[in-house]
Amino acid sequence: MPFRLTLRMRIYFSMLAIVLLTFLVTGGVAIYDHREQTDAYNGQRLHRKEDAVKQSMTYFLEQQGGFISTDSVPIVFTDKICELGDVHNLVITLFDLRGGYLISSAGIKLDSLGVPDRIDYTILKQLATGNQRAVLDRKFGNEEYTQAYWYFVDATGKPIAITNVLYDKTDNDRKDLWAFLSELGGSYIILFIIAAVVAYLLSRYITRSLKAIGERMKQVQLGRHNQPLEGTKDDEIGTLVTEYNRMLDALEESAAKLARTERESAWRDMAQQVAHEIKNPLTPMKLRVQHLERAWQDGAPDFDQKLRTFTKSMSEQIESLSHIAGEFSQFAKLPKPELVNLDLGELAKTVTGLYQDNGQAEVIYRNYAMNAPHVLADKDQARRAIVNLITNALQALPEGREGKIDVALRDCRKGVMMRIQDNGEGIAEAEKDKIFVPNFTTKTTGLGLGLAMVMNIMKQSRGEVFFRSKNKKGASFYLVFPLSV
Repeated sequence: MPFRLTLRMRIYFSMLAIVLLTFLVTGGVAIYDHREQTDAYNGQRLHRKEDAVKQSMTYFLEQQGGFISTDSVPIVFTDKICELGDVHNLVITLFDLRGGYLISSAGIKLDSLGVPDRIDYTILKQLATGNQRAVLDRKFGNEEYTQAYWYFVDATGKPIAITNVLYDKTDNDRKDLWAFLSELGGSYIILFIIAAVVAYLLSRYITRSLKAIGERMKQVQLGRHNQPLEGTKDDEIGTLVTEYNRMLDALEESAAKLARTERESAWRDMAQQVAHEIKNPLTPMKLRVQHLERAWQDGAPDFDQKLRTFTKSMSEQIESLSHIAGEFSQFAKLPKPELVNLDLGELAKTVTGLYQDNGQAEVIYRNYAMNAPHVLADKDQARRAIVNLITNALQALPEGREGKIDVALRDCRKGVMMRIQDNGEGIAEAEKDKIFVPNFTTKTTGLGLGLAMVMNIMKQSRGEVFFRSKNKKGASFYLVFPLSV
């Protein structure tokens, strides 16, 4: 069976998806904003370090007299720039005014960083055209660096060298980013747990009314009064409850009208059938009376014989009318069943015993039920149903065929099933849909009420009746009785 999500779970997962999407969007915006702020902070931090380096180098130069030649820079500032590089965690490099390498606080490590030993022409041009500072972002290997260049001047403001500081921002960015993500992730986990609980409660609240409506809809039954739902809130659920109650009233009204129409139609059909069945014997009765009257008027010499014949014929026709009245009476006024703990096996054995040596067919009874087949049924009505089916089976046997009727009991999922099988003509395909309809019959005699009566009996006994048939190969009728508790 394929997995199906309930409406409640779909609402719940949709809420969680919205929360996750919101977290992802806000997280992306927060990370982007954090990087912008980090870049701005690193830029300000680099400015502060540059100012500190400038002030320290200027102060050191003033101690040396305020003047120094470019060629003397490597000798004078070797120890100083190493000291400043360690203090500020920078790589400080000095170049001559043409961009040639003079000295670096990194020493031989400068080459390992991939830093070129000559300043790019564009940087020299920026400084020469009056820019006090030139900044260049570069990536050496897997690391990102910011390089800042400015003129180192003597006491008169004359440039004597070009100072370069190399700022490694990758490591700081990573540390700041991981710290930010840790804080953000912890907050998001707490918020997600809260959102999941809230979404669960909301989905439960939203679908609770719908579930109540669904459960009530399952209990709706035609032919009886169904309790309406109570809806007090003026919202979509309240509108749905109002519409449900309105449709429930309309359904009950339509069901009552349909039942009334069906009853009227059934009784109208029954009245027509009764009129037709009674009319058949009345016509010959009228003719017999007219013949007897004519014979009396004519003084027929064999009037006594005619009177005896008339009396016999009238008795037969009256008996026929009495039989018709009895059949319709049994069908129309089937008594309310008295459901008792009935030994179906014993009843079936007794009924089939009545048909032994019937001269038409061999009637066989077999019991395959595992336990004593005690069922919940009305004994008299169950007997009537079995008798009707066996009688129909006998009447379905064609002349010249050795008849055989097999009555068998066996267990089934719904209780105990009785099968009554014959080897007669079977039921034609065109007649299968009408077999339990009152007044329908394939025989030249009878009213067509026997199988309809069996259907009514089984319905009142909370059982079932159905059949299987192959044309010209016989039919099998099945009675399913519920087990007694």
